[in-house]
Amino acid sequence: MSATASGSRCELSDQAPHVLVVDDDRRVRELLSRYLFEQGFRVTAAANAAEARAKAQSLVFDAMVLDVMMPGESGFDYARKVRETSRVPILMLTARSNTNDRVTGLEIGADDYLPKPFEPRELILRLNNIINRNAGPRRDAGGETVTFGPFSYRLDRGELRREDEMIRITEREREILTILAAAGGANVEREALAGNGGAAAERTIDVQINRLRRKTEVDPANPTFLQTVRGVGYRLAVD
Repeated sequence: MSATASGSRCELSDQAPHVLVVDDDRRVRELLSRYLFEQGFRVTAAANAAEARAKAQSLVFDAMVLDVMMPGESGFDYARKVRETSRVPILMLTARSNTNDRVTGLEIGADDYLPKPFEPRELILRLNNIINRNAGPRRDAGGETVTFGPFSYRLDRGELRREDEMIRITEREREILTILAAAGGANVEREALAGNGGAAAERTIDVQINRLRRKTEVDPANPTFLQTVRGVGYRLAVD
């Protein structure tokens, strides 16, 4: 199902965000597609990971809304494969609100997590948030490059490199690293790193920081660059 919502007189601009909805429940797919279209999104829907993968080969998406509990290849499995080659923002949906599921999704590289049942307006807010994060560093920052040890971070492109090697980071990791790099070595409060996600996002900051440390630190348990500031938050020890 590809949504330009047939039967509707409304036509969306080609510049409208294009979202891939992946859910094995046909009713959920149709409701989500209709609601997202009404909110100004172009929508393509898939019933499983295999169908989503086939559609992603020929279409470019601005975000994915991905159900965790699907028969066969789960949402976690599919998200993990997507992250091998793509930085597309991923919002994961699940009927379970288990904290372990949330952490698993974030460790895989999902940008946000929304348990079912959910308020449709919250879905739109979260979806817009991760899409804006994805565009943010490239759109808003200048051409400054921040260095720390053998690493360099280009704020305008959101690119992390170790010498000539590109280091793959998720959109959430990119947002956090941009805030820390822009601070120029100053302390950054946890609330600032949480962005618009509120308390829930603040509770996952440690997960994101630990992932970044595994990519940048020789000994993540004793970090040199991504330092914890007790009672405040974190700082990036820039050169």
